[in-house]
Amino acid sequence: MTVPGFQAFLLPVLVVASDGQEHSLSAMREIIAAQFELSPEERNEMLPSGKQRRFDNRIAWAKVHLDRAGLLASTRRGYFRVTEAGRALLAERPDRIDLALLDRYEGFREFRGASRRSSDGAALQGADADVQIVATPEEQLEQAYESLRAKLAADLLTRVKESTPQFFESLVVELLLKMGYGRNRSEAGRAIGSSGDEGIDGIISEDRLGLETIYIQAKRWQGTVGRPEIQKFVGALHGKRARKGVFLTTGTFSSEAKDYVSHIDPRVVLIDGRELADYMIDLNLGVTAKNVFEIKRIDSDYFSDE
Repeated sequence: MTVPGFQAFLLPVLVVASDGQEHSLSAMREIIAAQFELSPEERNEMLPSGKQRRFDNRIAWAKVHLDRAGLLASTRRGYFRVTEAGRALLAERPDRIDLALLDRYEGFREFRGASRRSSDGAALQGADADVQIVATPEEQLEQAYESLRAKLAADLLTRVKESTPQFFESLVVELLLKMGYGRNRSEAGRAIGSSGDEGIDGIISEDRLGLETIYIQAKRWQGTVGRPEIQKFVGALHGKRARKGVFLTTGTFSSEAKDYVSHIDPRVVLIDGRELADYMIDLNLGVTAKNVFEIKRIDSDYFSDE
């Protein structure tokens, strides 16, 4: 199974806390994970950012939502207990607690920034929408970011494919420089188109000292690069007694080509069009920041008496 949406954890968390004892968030995670019979793999699944486990994030947000509705109360950092309002809700024996149900509490409505609905139709529409919400706010932000990044990468690759061969060669030089290759700009500027050997488009130093040389093949392809093209490049590397090479294309590589380079010496790195676009985004090549949003958290040191 996949990790349930955070709304699925609202009722179980409140039920566990209903004993009136103080509970820690870490202990609550263990109890809920056991109830849902989550595997270690499911417990350890990370958010796209790689900074937090998805399950931990959803339990934390379930606790936050219950707290904002006044059903749980924080006792100290990382600890909480049920409130009278929480007990009263459980006395109703709800089959499920979701955002639509929590919206009855004024504190929760203020937390969500929602205005009072003026009609039953609007309330029903909002409730239906709440049922569909699975991701936590942080997950929604990450999903939106990944969606925007994917569109940018696709648009960026289209522009690269439409560019002239000279522009593409210049782009590869700039990319290699931003990656830290080349002893200086003049060397990098001669990297592409300077070799003239069959199967090799250029060479560049791996480090500033020039202790290792990397051979480059950079091609604007619309389709798929197959194993024969890679074999030709590898043959040229053998002719140079080279140990490292990079084959870069605006197209894609066949599965046979990828499998081939995984079993050979010299070491050859394949960079396809999507990876090229990702590198350009990560290294701010051909892109610029449009908006910057900061996600902040409480500075615990500021509130410490020590």
